[in-house]
Amino acid sequence: MRYLSTVYLAGYGGKLTRAKGSLVFARDGLKQRIPLDGIDAIVILGAAEVTVDALAACANEGVRVAALKRSGALRFSVQPPQGGNVQLRVAQAEAALDESRTLQLAKTFVAAKLQSCRRVVLRWARDEPLRASSFLTEWSDTIARRLERLPSAATGDQVRGIEGDAARAYFAAMGHVLSDGPFPFLARNRRPPRDPVNAMLGFCYGLLVTEVEGAVQAAGLDHQVGFLHRARSGRPSLALDMTEELRPLADRFVVRLLRRRELSPTDFVVTPGGACFLGDDARSRVIRYWEHDKAVLVPHAVMRRPVERWTLPTVQATLLARHLRRDLPAYPPFVLAA
Repeated sequence: MRYLSTVYLAGYGGKLTRAKGSLVFARDGLKQRIPLDGIDAIVILGAAEVTVDALAACANEGVRVAALKRSGALRFSVQPPQGGNVQLRVAQAEAALDESRTLQLAKTFVAAKLQSCRRVVLRWARDEPLRASSFLTEWSDTIARRLERLPSAATGDQVRGIEGDAARAYFAAMGHVLSDGPFPFLARNRRPPRDPVNAMLGFCYGLLVTEVEGAVQAAGLDHQVGFLHRARSGRPSLALDMTEELRPLADRFVVRLLRRRELSPTDFVVTPGGACFLGDDARSRVIRYWEHDKAVLVPHAVMRRPVERWTLPTVQATLLARHLRRDLPAYPPFVLAA
């Protein structure tokens, strides 16, 4: 399946090879040619085999390759050669070693996320009957109170604690909104997800992280050197940092699909161990909806105009790079319009 500039390879037993300047995906006796020009990413969903020549072709053409687990978590990614300016990455490392700058950026990422979360809950409240709306308004107020505590946080752990407290109220509100449908949602869980809502959230978060990681790399930043998320070998900490700003968009997308009954309980698979995942057909449908949603215009305060949702990771990575180079006095995060 190909949508916009991302190619999704779904299913098991396929093989991706290189042939005459293109890629070829073969499975069950069928072959599909994928021109390398015009795409910037390949997302593998399943257990496909990828040849070294195919990976080399992708690297040479600047095409990212990411493989996701059934839950949406990133298995691995292969990036093109690092672009950008080495001085930018030096500036990023220096900022990460500066406790005050690291704390300020961590607060910025979380503040943007909580503001957007609160606005999402308020939007849900406007759509609900009066009695249900009052509950949602209370959870919105809880998020606002946590947001007020953020400026006084003295450490990264305190910032993460505030974010965690607000997230519990936010997901409680989400559960309330979904309570009249076929998908009850009591709390966030993962590794593995235990119910359809968590399966959807995890899968969409995984898609979002791959987008952000590619944008961060394209901007010349080191995706492993973060500020809110501690540096850990193999973890895309900066990509996870910047994903926090955009998670409410993914949350809103998931709730919209479920409330519109675009998915049914039969679209999910539960393993003997209790893990819950999207079935293959449902996953393909979700990707179609996801790519359509990426083309929607989203108001952007800094750009002073609406931008397509798919451009947000690139816009924000560029703004962060400008801040780290000290072209901007502060990093302007993305916040959903009210």
